[in-house]
Amino acid sequence: MGLISRAWLFAVAHVVAAQSLANSTSSSPVVPSSAGNPPNNTIASWSSFSTLIPITTTSVTPTSVATETGPLTWPISEYPFTPFPIPTFAPIPPVFLETDPLNPPPVSSDSNVVPDFAPAWAAAYKKAKSMITNFTIEQKVNITTGVGFMNGLCVGNTPPVGEFPGLCLQDSPLGVRATDFVTAFPAGITAASTWNRALIRARGLAMGQEFNAKGVNVVLGPMMNMGRIPQGGRNWEGFGADPFLTGEAAYETILGLQQAGVQATAKHYINNEQEWKRTQESSNVDDRTEHEIYAHPFLRSVMAGLSAVMCSYNLINDTYACNNDKILNDILKREFGFQGFVMSDWGATMNTLSAVAGLDMTMPGDLPLSARLDDMATRIIAAWYHVHQDQGYPNVTIDAFDPYNPLNQEVNAQSNHYQLVRQIAAAGTVLLKNERSALPLRKPKSIVLVGSDAAPPVSGPNEYAYQAGDPTGHSNDGMGIWDYESHLLGPYEAIQARARQDQTRVSWDFDNWDLDKAGNSVILVEVAIIFINSDSGEGYTIVDGSTGDRKNLTAWHEGDQLVLAVAAQNNNTIVVVNSVGPLIIEPWIDHPNVTAVVWASLGGNEAGNAIVDILYGAWNPSGRLPYTIAKNASDYPAQLVLGGTATDILSIDYTEGLYIDYRWFDAHNITPRYEFGYGLSYTTFEYSQLVVTAIDASVDSAQEELIQNWENGGATPIEEGSSTALWLHMPLFQVTFNVENTGSVYGGEIPQLYVHHPAPAGEPPSILKGFTDIELAPGQTGQACITISRYDLSVWDVVRQGWAKPNGTIGFSIGASSRDFRLSGMFLV
Repeated sequence: MGLISRAWLFAVAHVVAAQSLANSTSSSPVVPSSAGNPPNNTIASWSSFSTLIPITTTSVTPTSVATETGPLTWPISEYPFTPFPIPTFAPIPPVFLETDPLNPPPVSSDSNVVPDFAPAWAAAYKKAKSMITNFTIEQKVNITTGVGFMNGLCVGNTPPVGEFPGLCLQDSPLGVRATDFVTAFPAGITAASTWNRALIRARGLAMGQEFNAKGVNVVLGPMMNMGRIPQGGRNWEGFGADPFLTGEAAYETILGLQQAGVQATAKHYINNEQEWKRTQESSNVDDRTEHEIYAHPFLRSVMAGLSAVMCSYNLINDTYACNNDKILNDILKREFGFQGFVMSDWGATMNTLSAVAGLDMTMPGDLPLSARLDDMATRIIAAWYHVHQDQGYPNVTIDAFDPYNPLNQEVNAQSNHYQLVRQIAAAGTVLLKNERSALPLRKPKSIVLVGSDAAPPVSGPNEYAYQAGDPTGHSNDGMGIWDYESHLLGPYEAIQARARQDQTRVSWDFDNWDLDKAGNSVILVEVAIIFINSDSGEGYTIVDGSTGDRKNLTAWHEGDQLVLAVAAQNNNTIVVVNSVGPLIIEPWIDHPNVTAVVWASLGGNEAGNAIVDILYGAWNPSGRLPYTIAKNASDYPAQLVLGGTATDILSIDYTEGLYIDYRWFDAHNITPRYEFGYGLSYTTFEYSQLVVTAIDASVDSAQEELIQNWENGGATPIEEGSSTALWLHMPLFQVTFNVENTGSVYGGEIPQLYVHHPAPAGEPPSILKGFTDIELAPGQTGQACITISRYDLSVWDVVRQGWAKPNGTIGFSIGASSRDFRLSGMFLV
């Protein structure tokens, strides 16, 4: 553990939390106005509780910004270390199955299997320990240290050491970055919009196959930071604004990636929700909110057999993430039982003592020396063995820094993945409005395409460096595929192809700025389709004045005015939105001539074909919003924090606590424009016949005692793997109900289950805890199933530092969105 023994640290965590949070269920951090230093020998553990850390701030006025006094860090000393054990439990078929990363459980629309990766990790650790037995200190250090930026073929590289060949680490969130003959996949936010586990798993597998083919060992993804602020520059990489949806998407993505034999990396751990001053901001988060919201996707990632975690640039409660003992050692490695390795984000290692706090690998290269060097090297090599990369793994065939190196073209990794890209992009498209049955289109006589977002890039799909430009109907700015997309089928090409089939006359106007011309171009045209967009990216890119994060929530390039100009002249105006996240669409959404709105997110290099599939009904829309679209930007509970000098560390206080996105809107009775989970279809569905069945699964006597303790109001114990324990996550209730397609066309529905905790629990009114998908023909009725675990019904007890069942009645609702409930019931626990 480092600083002190685990038992002592557990005791400190328990006592400190109890002293600070006794008799309180508040999820908002307490920010004292004056500083007081904890003892040197407990500083790292104390720094993890925002309710404990005294944060000195400047006075806050409309023209100033709150800042921190400086980061807390470890004192220079000697630190003993004891490795965390590998959890071992007996398999319990069919729920708890021994699992190898290359053979994960079959994907299911309702996840009810808890895979057991402990035997696979045990075998990997045994091999890793054997390998490093005779390694020198220098060799072990080389395993844990990158070779330096641009000193290898990949974005990150470790050198070969003995029989260990070294590692190639490579992003990106859309596919293999910076090489030829790879696919530009739909973004994470698009995958999440499908609410479809099978498609999310398939995306992960296909991406993993391409990384494998190019010889990449470690995929630097998926990203699972929460969409806390709608302007967040990298929200599109992640899976939305709800921890459960994000956790399930991360889980399936990792299972898919590692099935392909590559190591997945969960990032950015943790609280990296904005780009502005990301290396100089302290995210001040209370313990309960951290566990229930921001850490949950990482917990689910560990349960998927995750190989690596990337710690983030920012500080958490005044301590840098890569130097934070509580976050890395206590929560991730002890509480979650994580067996893989922790790497730094590029340049996020603040000092060599980060190794004491739980960092295992520094990227892109520094020199960490510590007493726990054996554990660091073992974890890294074990992750390599874990996904069987010791067995004939391909050589690296990318050069991330030289696009003209013929090595990039040696392997074509694309396969037929364009078909999957098209399917995911269509399934991730959300139909928000459809008046007068404007969609699907039925061989219209004439169509006009309006807006620069519909136009093909002048110089091809790689016109913009880092993809930092428009159109954005397929990608983002920065950190995408970079400059290597093999093809892009945008709406301009795809709609023309369909128009030729239907003998429809097509015209276009891609000038967003001549509003009179745009309005005149749509007169007497049967259908006007206008394309608008909004973009964002990583902090090093600047597009349209936005430095990573979006500077506002309006459509880019005068998009709102363009819609109004077109709608004023055409009574069948369809708006297609390609956006990285929410937009404020109030200026035109209620215009009577805006008959349909198609929210297409970022669809990858088959985006145009997917949009055509939706517009013409080849794919009945089934996508659902992974975030809330508000009526006003001020309706969201958290805003982008700007300002600060070159040396300031910004204070970003997560004062909304548990109430992010729809939870805030529900608690404060704020009416959104479109709620979380919302989406229309070309057909209709009815729900009926709700049944709740308790599941009685056998466990050993030790876990039976823990179950009894939980049922009696006790919390999970403070021990290794306590938050990922089998008894906590195995199915407890099965909820079944019927869904009938009452419309006239085949379609898919996404039933969602929201838990309603008793008021004393201090939870938001409704919390997503389950979803499934079902496809039905007209008139067909099918049975849907959602399973619920003890973990799903628990809240984090800050005093007892464990998961506990709240006192009182726990209700639930099932419906088509967070505000469209069709059935309701109770869980009797």
